[in-house]
Formats: sequence, C-alpha cells, structure tokens
Amino acid sequence: MKELSLNLLDIARNSIEAGATSLTLELCETDLKLAVSITDNGSGMDEQTCRRALDPFFTTRVTRRVGLGLPLLKMRAEMTGGSFSIVSAPGEGTRISADFIKSAPDFVPLGDIASTVVSIISASPDLSLRFVHTLPDREVLLDTDLLREKLEALPLCTPEVLCWISEYLNSQYL
Repeated sequence: MKELSLNLLDIARNSIEAGATSLTLELCETDLKLAVSITDNGSGMDEQTCRRALDPFFTTRVTRRVGLGLPLLKMRAEMTGGSFSIVSAPGEGTRISADFIKSAPDFVPLGDIASTVVSIISASPDLSLRFVHTLPDREVLLDTDLLREKLEALPLCTPEVLCWISEYLNSQYL
C-alpha cells in the first residue's frame, strides 16, 4: 500500500467484518502532524488478540494467511517518530489511533481519502459512517446517517448518490 488511505480502507473492512454497524474515521491534520483514529462498535478484541493483531502472520480471515493492516499502520506511524495504539474490549468495539510526523522521510502520503470513503460506503451502504477530516483551514465532514435522513428512501449505494458523495468530498479538497 503506497498511501495511507488504502491502509485505512483495509482497517475499515476489518471493522465491518467484525460486525461493526457504526464506524468513525477521524483525521486531524496540521502542517506538522497527521492524527488518524478509527472507532467502531464491532465485536472488539481481548488484550491477547490486540497483541496478536499486530503480528503480520495473524489474521482471522480465511481468504489469506497474513493480516497486514494494523502492523503496517503501526510501523508507518512509528517510522515517522509518531505513535500507535489500540483500545478494545470484547463486545465494546475498537479504537485504533496513529499519529504521523509529516516531515519525516518515511511519511507515506494520505492519498485519495475521498475514494476510500466512497469505497467504504459502496461496500457497506447500511453502515453508519462518520468521516471528519480537520485541516488547518477547514473541516470536511460526511455523516451517512444525516445523508439517509435527507435522501429518505434512496439508498446510499445508488450510482447517483455515490457520484454525488465523491464529487462533494473531492470539492472539499480543492
């Protein structure tokens, strides 16, 4: 994964596979730092599973033998001089946080976060997703629960809605 947004997509997918019906993706970006947090209401993990989840050769997926999402995010954050943490409990969900120092030579660019958000919505249209990206000069916000209220019966996964979401998010980054 050459950009963080793909890493975040993988972790969001893990949350959904762990039964999450609600997911919050928060990015807080300054000139010096990028702070990322992903919070879900999925099945959660006990302390031992949290430790094992950082091993690239541990995964609960049956489609592959490695799980690189969390180990890669942790490594990328720490390589910049930043930090990483997992807070989780069975039945209570999980919160993953990573801080990156943007001036570090090993900082990987965020990438196309708008496409990542659209991908999460299109793959899981019933998910309650709250996306907040705080930048030095503005805040980008998308809340699928609020969208559903406005759209009434129109599903989020219709092409017209996904196109509008994509255009809206991309316009916020111009």
